[in-house]
Amino acid sequence: MRKDHRSECVINLTVEIFGDQWSLLVMRDIIFMNRRHFRELLNKSMEGIASNILADRLQRLVQQGIIVKSQDASHKQKAIYSLTERGIELLPLLMEIVAWGNKCLPSPGLRGLARALEEGGPKQRAKFMSELREMHLPKSGAKKKLRSRTRSARISAV
Repeated sequence: MRKDHRSECVINLTVEIFGDQWSLLVMRDIIFMNRRHFRELLNKSMEGIASNILADRLQRLVQQGIIVKSQDASHKQKAIYSLTERGIELLPLLMEIVAWGNKCLPSPGLRGLARALEEGGPKQRAKFMSELREMHLPKSGAKKKLRSRTRSARISAV
């Protein structure tokens, strides 16, 4: 974690974490598309992120406590990335970015989960954040698998 900051302004401190062109897109893919393995994040990126950039951003997000990296129980050589509570709390920020972009930028409109969360308002967002907590924060593995299957069936590109 970086000790020298340009200023102590909270906007500056946040920009130092997410101010590059890739970090929020990586978080989008983890949160909305449930991409949790390096290869998924690399090969399914709509924007075509380079492997060295992805590795760097994942490492930064781990260092900042936004995500955690652990061994995937289903495959000993794979790592799985999970959201921390800090990462889950990014959902409202991402939804505000989605709302602003949908309103102010030329766009084909919201699709899939982004549309459902926008139309569902705060209650739907809170419910989705609870689902993310069940999937990403350590508790019961059986619940995680069940939620993962349910959620992946309803997610399409943002």
